[in-house]
Amino acid sequence: KTAHQNEHIGTFQREPTDTIVIPRKKTWSKEAVLEALSSTVGRDPTAYPYNFQDDPFLSPRTVNEFKLYSLSKESGRSAAKFFINNNPKYFTTDFAEPHIPCLMPETVSLLLEDVSEEALKERVRLRKVTAAVEMYDQLLQSGTAVSMETTYDLLDLICLYCDRNPVEEGGPQSEDMEDPGEEFSWKENNNAERIFNLLPERDTRCYSALIRGMVKHGAHAKAFSIYTDLLNNRLTADVHIFNALLIAAPDLRDKYNERWDLLAELLNQMSQQKVQPNLSTFNSVLKALRRCGSLAKTQAIHTLNEMKAMGIAPSLASYDHILNAFSKAASSSGAVNTDILQEVMSELEGRSFTCQDPDDVLFFSTAMRICVNNKDLELGYRVYNLVEHGENWRLLGPLYQQSSFYRRFFNLLCMMEHIDVVLTWYRKLVPSLYYPNPQGLKDLLQALDTDSRLDLLPTIWKDIRALGHDNKADLVEELLMLMARDKHSAEVQEAFAVCALDIKNMSEADRRKNPLEWSTTSLSNITSLQLRANKTREAWETLKLFKSKNRVPKEALLEDFLSVCCSDGSSQRAVELVQLSAAFCLSATPKLAKRTLAELDLTEEQRAVLSELESTGESSG
Repeated sequence: KTAHQNEHIGTFQREPTDTIVIPRKKTWSKEAVLEALSSTVGRDPTAYPYNFQDDPFLSPRTVNEFKLYSLSKESGRSAAKFFINNNPKYFTTDFAEPHIPCLMPETVSLLLEDVSEEALKERVRLRKVTAAVEMYDQLLQSGTAVSMETTYDLLDLICLYCDRNPVEEGGPQSEDMEDPGEEFSWKENNNAERIFNLLPERDTRCYSALIRGMVKHGAHAKAFSIYTDLLNNRLTADVHIFNALLIAAPDLRDKYNERWDLLAELLNQMSQQKVQPNLSTFNSVLKALRRCGSLAKTQAIHTLNEMKAMGIAPSLASYDHILNAFSKAASSSGAVNTDILQEVMSELEGRSFTCQDPDDVLFFSTAMRICVNNKDLELGYRVYNLVEHGENWRLLGPLYQQSSFYRRFFNLLCMMEHIDVVLTWYRKLVPSLYYPNPQGLKDLLQALDTDSRLDLLPTIWKDIRALGHDNKADLVEELLMLMARDKHSAEVQEAFAVCALDIKNMSEADRRKNPLEWSTTSLSNITSLQLRANKTREAWETLKLFKSKNRVPKEALLEDFLSVCCSDGSSQRAVELVQLSAAFCLSATPKLAKRTLAELDLTEEQRAVLSELESTGESSG
């Protein structure tokens, strides 16, 4: 038995014949766990956007509050950054793990005061345009040579900011400071041109900085003049020069064919100089083609094919330019279709994108606009699903473009989808992604009307109030008109009357700058809704508003009111109604008086009053 056991032990202790390969250590990024956790959590459609969730008091209820709170929060972040950068000694401890560089102070003050190239580099790095130019001039006056690499960086800085100091983010601003979002125009013989002309030798890199700066700041003709000077000096342009000139080309020609000829000439020169195009080159051509009229449609397809033949993958901006070129050609000919967008979506579906061009963020809004214009619901869903794929939603662009995309998508749903589906999307989008404007809510009202779901109008009114649109006269009038247009069941009429009374009370208590202005139609509809729900007292209070608001009630409304008084036996209210009609000098006064005398039991005093009103009205007539 022992020998048998030893045999087995020997078997287990036998050296393996295969070599064991120890795998290399897998290195995970410091954010891997956070990214994995984030991927397991979906968007909560009932929650406000993430950037508001740390302060419930500032959770926006309306689109105006969303804009205000967003800008306020960004302004506060910029101000905090400014304070941290200008007082770095108070913010030296780093608690974040992993390290978050943007939370730590940046060096924003000048440390080098001596006249040296290192001091010039520091000023360029800190984007101190005026200080950098002054240091450069001091270096030249002292006879110190500045390296070409530093000169390149200086020219880039001056051309980028058009020879002006950029506004420091979060810094204090005085009334005489320029608007930081304002585009400046290129000034003749500015410091960029002066430094360029002082250079003993000018190469392509110097020309590139100057030409790109001129194009960026509107000196397009000057940019082409500098390009001609480059060619006369037997230099070869780089891809950045051609990209800038392609953007500027349409401004130098008036006719569409001349614009295309100039674009083609630049592309031929690019080929002759053996300059390899990149994505920006083709996007510049496609963007310029949008200003070439009917030529754009044909040449855009040729450009896209050439792009693919060279192995350059189009970005979303490429497709946006093509869609716009086809849309303009279609609108001019009157034949609008979605064939080109169908083809584009077939190429893009299921893919994730990153931003490669500033105009990439325009694609989704343009695509959804085409879907709405053509009432193509299926294609609209395809565009929306592409946005939801991966992190493509990041390419919706800034706030106003995101709002434009979701507004168009919701408008398409209201036009083409069943109301139950529309309401499902409404709850999914609002308020986490979309704050409807008055037109968006009017689209929803029309969808409810189309599918005969007007019983939901009181619920929509609560949303209108929550979204801050209860002072929009056209929207409120649309709501009241839909409630008052037809008669409904007693339960629905009761809900409508409560809603109408809430609208009336809200307007009377409104202390905003632009309160709701009552029209004759609105007051008439509120009165009618209260009468249908047998709320005579509330209806009478609304009727008295006509006089205080300088509005004249319609005769049909007074007749309806009188009918309610007759059915209730309210003789005194009927007399007051006839007196109100006489106060407005309405021609229906004798008719109302005669009917009241005939259908109600009246006192002698009441009969005398009505008889006088009847005779007075008839004699006036």
